[in-house]
Amino acid sequence: MIRSDVSLSSQIRRAKDFADLHIKGDPLILYNIWDAGSANAVQETGAKAVATGSWSVAGAQGYPDGEKLPLDFLLMIVTRIFESVNVPLSVDFEGGYATEPEELAANVAKILGTGAIGINFEDQLVGSSGLYDIKIQSDRIKAIRSMADEAGIPLFINARTDLFLKEKDRNKHKDLIGEAKDRVAAYAEAGASSFFVPALFNTELINDVCANTELPVNVMKLDNSLSNKQLADCGVARISYGPGPFRQAMQWIAQKSQVAISD
Repeated sequence: MIRSDVSLSSQIRRAKDFADLHIKGDPLILYNIWDAGSANAVQETGAKAVATGSWSVAGAQGYPDGEKLPLDFLLMIVTRIFESVNVPLSVDFEGGYATEPEELAANVAKILGTGAIGINFEDQLVGSSGLYDIKIQSDRIKAIRSMADEAGIPLFINARTDLFLKEKDRNKHKDLIGEAKDRVAAYAEAGASSFFVPALFNTELINDVCANTELPVNVMKLDNSLSNKQLADCGVARISYGPGPFRQAMQWIAQKSQVAISD
């Protein structure tokens, strides 16, 4: 499971360092990357850690999001990223490329084998509009945690709920807070390290989620509606940028190409 050129103690240290960066009110900023080049660029700005975004990693290789990028290809990309940076690396692993706990745990073991120390793990049914039942998803998290414990690595599991992302009407997000609290409580008990609520933009609701769990809360910046300071004031411990950086980079290339072609 462990890379032959990476000591167990080194991987454990990176995992612990990464966990320590999650402080409520003083959030870790993760400007999501998609390959070794983007990881290096972000690291050079002084970033304390790097994290992939599944949409961006897939898009950079011409694949749609949703586990369409072959797992072996993903592992190759993650390995190259790990070899190119000296800060902790977290991987957006979507639904883990599996439904059953045993296969899921085996797949996450492969992620650990790249040298990465964290994962995003979502509760949506990949390729479907629904979410896993809370108990089923909790059992999946337990399987991952058990595998990591056996390996002796404190894997950082960023448990993502797609509750708010699936509901496009933001006015209805308040009605979902109760289920979000149920999910974070269950995921925490199952072994999650943090709770990720993409598409939640209301400061009152974000504050409510943060105040009702001991887990660090991760919010994704998909637009410019809230500043990092506003999110920090809500008690957020981690801010990620999802597909935004990749989209902006591709737009920049397209614009420069258009200028070059038209010159």
